[in-house]
Amino acid sequence: MHMNETRAWNRFYAPGTPIDIETVTGSLVDLLDERCTQWADRDAIAFFGATTKYRDLGDRVARVANALRKLGVKGGDRVALIMPNAPQHVIAFYAVLRLGAVVVEHNPLYTRDELEVQFRDHGATVVIAWSKVVETIQSLPADMGINTIISVDVTKAMPFGTRMALSLPIKKARESRDKLTTATTGTIAFDKLEREEPIPSSHPRPTKDDIACLQYTSGTTGTPKGAIITHGNLWANARQGAAWMPEFTRGEGSIYGLLPMFHAFGLLLSVIYSVETGSRAVLFPTFDPELVSQAAKKFPPTFVPAVPPMFDRLARVARDGQLDLKGVVYAISGAMTLTPAIVKRWEDLAGSMLNEGYGLTETSPVALANPFSDVRKIGAIGLPFPSTDIRVVDPEEPTREVELGEVGELLINGPQVFKGYWKRPEDTAATLLEGGWLRTGDLVVQDEDGFVTVVDRKKELIITGGFNVSPSEVERVVNSVPGVAESAVVGIPRGGGAEVVTVAVILEPGATFDEDAAREAAREQLAEYKRPSTYLVWEELPKSLIGKVLRRRVRDTLLADRKAVRAPAEDEE
Repeated sequence: MHMNETRAWNRFYAPGTPIDIETVTGSLVDLLDERCTQWADRDAIAFFGATTKYRDLGDRVARVANALRKLGVKGGDRVALIMPNAPQHVIAFYAVLRLGAVVVEHNPLYTRDELEVQFRDHGATVVIAWSKVVETIQSLPADMGINTIISVDVTKAMPFGTRMALSLPIKKARESRDKLTTATTGTIAFDKLEREEPIPSSHPRPTKDDIACLQYTSGTTGTPKGAIITHGNLWANARQGAAWMPEFTRGEGSIYGLLPMFHAFGLLLSVIYSVETGSRAVLFPTFDPELVSQAAKKFPPTFVPAVPPMFDRLARVARDGQLDLKGVVYAISGAMTLTPAIVKRWEDLAGSMLNEGYGLTETSPVALANPFSDVRKIGAIGLPFPSTDIRVVDPEEPTREVELGEVGELLINGPQVFKGYWKRPEDTAATLLEGGWLRTGDLVVQDEDGFVTVVDRKKELIITGGFNVSPSEVERVVNSVPGVAESAVVGIPRGGGAEVVTVAVILEPGATFDEDAAREAAREQLAEYKRPSTYLVWEELPKSLIGKVLRRRVRDTLLADRKAVRAPAEDEE
């Protein structure tokens, strides 16, 4: 019997981690209500030193939910949220859910055009937005039907007199409080919603199978698609996270909300997991090590979910004596490969493990992680979460499992797997196979212990000379060259359907690029067809908000300027 049928990898789970979680039977509204009763006098949120108790959080959610009901929001309606991390963001999220309505999260740095594409897709007519982006919302075409804009002044959640608002994530926001609270004609102030009477307890509540949110993801095609995530998906994933970290004491501790809530990783771990565990969510509107250092003096971090560049920055600040990480019990990294150097730097200072997790928006988002035990394997994405099954299959024939040690596409099944893409039945059918198996589009290898390592994204493989080239493999070699800080490897089309392996390099400050050394390293470590033919030195690489290199954008930039690619003449189309 195949290991993936027996889940034999569970012998490597941390002590106290179950094979399966308790089945979710309620909604996220039920979860919040339970915690607001159970932990009424505990802190639910901290923001620039100001705290909100669970009792107060529940009360404010009930008031805003009733106000939204009076504004006409009902079950199934989409409500757009466009805010940085702040208490109002958490309150708005749960208030929308209380009505059985659907939260649609948006990046507050999006342009008008980017927002228009998503709004035309989901059709929300009610928007709860940070005051700084209200003007952008008001400029959207009238035919989109947006009829209610609720303006949020996040500085009102800060302690009186705080002037830290200039750290909010908008370009150079060194402005006075008056400018931060932009005049928003024709809008409703969020504060007004909080003065409404609480919603009657008799008002219908959502169920575990109702849609909680639409999370937009490019997936593997580049076209934004709304992933349908249910209440049950999110609560199950929070329970899986709690099972993975058995030494995290419920009703205590501070979870650091460094990741944006509009991102699936930040939403789950900063908001829903914190409520599941009765923790204090210490929210940050933007990632700033100085703000983290200040917050840590009052609320020392106990759980830090973040991405590798954040862990690297925080470890360096701690090394300089400005941040104490000794109280951190768990740290989970996601979104990109976690290097041994960052792990060592963090663990030398934190005295606790930093492990890599893996997931997708479509898995709510976490599906695998390294166990918090001595058997973890740095560089691997780890083992499947409790109640999670995987298969590694032939990408061209996804019903056929490959042998252990062979490269194949990762399939995932579990209570955290989404229900499909909003209004995209063809994309849903291509991604969700019979029995609810999710095609991840990631190529992986599973070893004899069950640990999984990502080789590359299927859609980012380079095809040259009839062979597949993994960009990650080539990047590892290029990044080992002295002076190279990071790189992005892409394929540029040439005649006959093949591609030229091309690399954009970012240098360490003050370094010069030694192309001969790079070519020598490639000769020593890579088969001929994998070696880059062109090296380009760039000032910076395009990245997502959480720091992931956007290879597709690198490729698009190079295609737009073919002269930048010094491919041999016979390789030209």
